[in-house]
Amino acid sequence: MRIVSLITVVITAVFLMSIPTFSQQLTEPKPAEQKQAEKKWFEKIFLRGYSQIRYNRFLETNSSLKCEQCDRSIGENGGFFIRRARLIFSGQVSDNVFIYIQPDLASTSGDLHFAQLRDAYFDLSIDSLREFRFRVGQSKIPFGYENLQSSQNRLPLDRSDATNSALANERDLGVVFYWAPANVRKLYSDLVNKGLKGTGDYGVFGLGVYNGQTANKPEGNNDPHVVARLSYPIEIGDQIIEPGIQGYTGKIVPLSTTAGVVKSVSYLDERAAVSISLSPKPIGFLAEYNWGHGPRFQAAKDTTEKNRVEASTIEGGFATLYYKLDVAGQHFLPFVRAQYFKGGKKQELDTRYYDMKELEIGVEWQLFASFEFTASYAMSERNTSDAAKIANNQKGNFLRLQAQFNY
Repeated sequence: MRIVSLITVVITAVFLMSIPTFSQQLTEPKPAEQKQAEKKWFEKIFLRGYSQIRYNRFLETNSSLKCEQCDRSIGENGGFFIRRARLIFSGQVSDNVFIYIQPDLASTSGDLHFAQLRDAYFDLSIDSLREFRFRVGQSKIPFGYENLQSSQNRLPLDRSDATNSALANERDLGVVFYWAPANVRKLYSDLVNKGLKGTGDYGVFGLGVYNGQTANKPEGNNDPHVVARLSYPIEIGDQIIEPGIQGYTGKIVPLSTTAGVVKSVSYLDERAAVSISLSPKPIGFLAEYNWGHGPRFQAAKDTTEKNRVEASTIEGGFATLYYKLDVAGQHFLPFVRAQYFKGGKKQELDTRYYDMKELEIGVEWQLFASFEFTASYAMSERNTSDAAKIANNQKGNFLRLQAQFNY
């Protein structure tokens, strides 16, 4: 039995208990509403966004230390870099339909800064309180707390290797069903609006199907992925703690391999993860750990063998501790994160093998609502293996600076 099966059964059971509430909502009449002129379509759509400008090479001790998954301007030939330039178009265009479209104008693929679609999804609510929704289109897949956090809100400058390697760019194309009571949906919104480093509203329960090759990649086979997540915020006094469990399963086709590397048509791609979050009032904490199976590069042991991509285990996680300090209307959030990952990265060349450890210490300074400044010092060790470099062992430290503009 796949590792996600038990998780799916447990989460589905919790969802089924909510059906009576849903049935009651369908039969109850909507509350009386004041008559008002119907808004035009353009009056229901709002525009916002944010941009991040970085420099990563102060106090750098090893220019050969790179990170393809996170910020490609780290290391040799890096410099000032526009990490993100997002515009978000969103709105409740009718009682039952919400739209969300987000392009990024600072995507990179060899050349710099071309527009790429990040999100294009539509929430179809099937009850008056919008507690039951189907999200259709390209959106974040509900796996991991940090993956669901917007980069506009996250403290560390990049997501952890351990959980983000499950879903490059955190997104894919598919359909996800979400359920959350109205009071919990409001709490999710408050956690973001009050600067408490929430994820936004991805439901208490989520169950979906998606392509599996990740966002902006064509589907590679006829086997969709299935994902399930259960996460519930619990208020204890003034504190809010949110435990979560999630898992997914499917088949993945390696995107690119070096000529001569032996590989199968597809590989089992499955993971389970647990997470725990404590909102910063004033101490905050976030930890996640995931494990599963996926493809990884395996170097030939002698001249009689060939390099190959093989099925293997994956594991890793992180823990972030932080503190929210308010001084004269400004907000400071010092943080420290330790992370570890061991396994293959399915989106990289030859499903590159990683054995990495990293400690990051930093502080986010929110001068005012439209501007934030972050400085972080990373102490990193990344040991990787692919056909080009069988043993690429890099260790180094560097100071990173980021200016973020919110609009």
